[in-house]
Amino acid sequence: MARGFRTIRDGVTAFAMLALIWLIAAKLNDAPDTVHAGQFHTADGDSLTLGAERMRLRGIDAPELNQSCERGGTRWACGWEARATLQRLVAGSDTRCGGSERDQYDRLLVVCRSGGIDLNAEMVARGMAVSYGNYEREEERARVEKAGLWAGTFERPRDVRDHERERSGFEDVRRLIGQVTGWE
Repeated sequence: MARGFRTIRDGVTAFAMLALIWLIAAKLNDAPDTVHAGQFHTADGDSLTLGAERMRLRGIDAPELNQSCERGGTRWACGWEARATLQRLVAGSDTRCGGSERDQYDRLLVVCRSGGIDLNAEMVARGMAVSYGNYEREEERARVEKAGLWAGTFERPRDVRDHERERSGFEDVRRLIGQVTGWE
């Protein structure tokens, strides 16, 4: 009987230790948000700069700057329009953008707010960006209302980037390097 008790005690102790390690790891990963305020400049419909800090709006994907879309049989510069829309939204003196993670290009992933409004959500609701996992409700509303991009046809920004990469030959070079180095 003592042996069975020791086995249970050891199992409970091991579980408690694993739970403690998990809690410590979670706390270490809980970095505080870096918050920026000031005169933001838009690089495109989902990227901002403030001084030397480059930021990417989390959870959305806006048309590429040089991307065009179709609406009513006419092409329009949806990439430039998305950029202009974001610039107007971040122009408020109370705009704050905060985040704690960085993307593969070392841009701070942020959610921006102004006047109590989530500007990332607003870009999607206006049809100037698509949801990238966080703003499905806003995207559905934009689709129903045929706002912005949804008023016609467009290619998803990720697909535009993929096509540009393919046309540039980058994928061929990446594939060759992968074959030579074995990093495929």
